[in-house]
Amino acid sequence: MFDLRKDLNKLKRDFRQLLRPYYLINIILSVSYIVAKRLPLICHFLFSHVECELDDREVEILFFLIIVIMIRTRKAGSVNMISYLSSSFVYTKVANLILWFYADIHLGILYGVIFVLLGLVLPEPTYQGPENVIYLRGGSSLQEELQRDTRVVWLMAFYTAWNPACVNFAPIFSELSAKYALDNFKFGKVDIGRYPDAAAKYNINDSSKSQQLPTLILFKEGKEVERRPYADRQGKLVKFLFSMENIKDAFDLNGVYESCAKNPLKKKDKKALKSE
Repeated sequence: MFDLRKDLNKLKRDFRQLLRPYYLINIILSVSYIVAKRLPLICHFLFSHVECELDDREVEILFFLIIVIMIRTRKAGSVNMISYLSSSFVYTKVANLILWFYADIHLGILYGVIFVLLGLVLPEPTYQGPENVIYLRGGSSLQEELQRDTRVVWLMAFYTAWNPACVNFAPIFSELSAKYALDNFKFGKVDIGRYPDAAAKYNINDSSKSQQLPTLILFKEGKEVERRPYADRQGKLVKFLFSMENIKDAFDLNGVYESCAKNPLKKKDKKALKSE
């Protein structure tokens, strides 16, 4: 019963988020061609000499689009309705751009201009909730923090700003930090797109085709003890779905939190850390 109520609350929150201009306009752009081609009034106005039906080529493009979206959203770690939509908008709009050009080059140009302008003036909304995350500048900055006080446990997220999986993961990590962060259990992030030295130091592939974005590493006593995703004994990367529950289980966040809460830093230690 509790889980059902929790799921309903998440669903309501997702629907409220869909009412934001970014999502409404992108949904309209994503279905614009199908709607225009299937509604007779719009179809006859835009395509005066064409039947209001999708031809074989258009159907092929749409089926290809569905396959691409299924593959890419899965790779991006989309775990809810909002993240699925966010991951698929680029592909649906590109497919619509192709369809508009296929139907009429002038309509294709107009759609392309709208596509670009809205991308510039209407960026995707970022997470606005509470967080307790420390943003670090590269591998050296992280190493300094790890060695500053080895009693502090760190959960570090290595990400890039342009990767869809990292964008989808950001609000989850922020929510976890707000719930679990303590003086001796800290949450940090490093943008390896800006600081590639951190990627090199911790063996994270930061290329556009990387399957290691984002990467989460748990540090205890200044040393790495757990990471996701990780490589098996044969060196093959084991995929990981970055849902909140999966992260809690993989890193035993409840256990780490309880252990840190039972062994808090002394007041003098806290003052020393702040002064440093």
